[in-house]
Amino acid sequence: MAKIKTVQNTASVNQYIASLADEHKRKDGRKIVKLMRLATQDKPMMWGDKIVGCGKHHYTYADGKPGEICNVGFAPRARSFAFYLANFPGRDKLLAKLGKHKFSGGCLHISKLEDVDEKVLETIIKKAYLHGLKSGA
Repeated sequence: MAKIKTVQNTASVNQYIASLADEHKRKDGRKIVKLMRLATQDKPMMWGDKIVGCGKHHYTYADGKPGEICNVGFAPRARSFAFYLANFPGRDKLLAKLGKHKFSGGCLHISKLEDVDEKVLETIIKKAYLHGLKSGA
């Protein structure tokens, strides 16, 4: 079995955000890190080399082996920020209030923070985080 690359590590979240080539991504990335810390009351950590996440979510693969990933997280991608969030009751209603976004492949995609209501995003992150704690952390 291949070694899992997306594991929590001690790399600096601030250094990772500072290394982003696009200034707009750096600015929004810093805001998202603060928003995640506020929403979760947890310290954002690096998961692999490109995902910033809070908390731990434990799960079991189909073959019975255990796995672990961040409870909530985001990754700055070329066209958007991809948010990794658990599905929780009421998520669709909040997404309807969020603003300009896409939802595909189980991920919430936001091009830039100014396109969305940051308070709604904070609520989505908080509810996903708490739901993840209940369902398998």
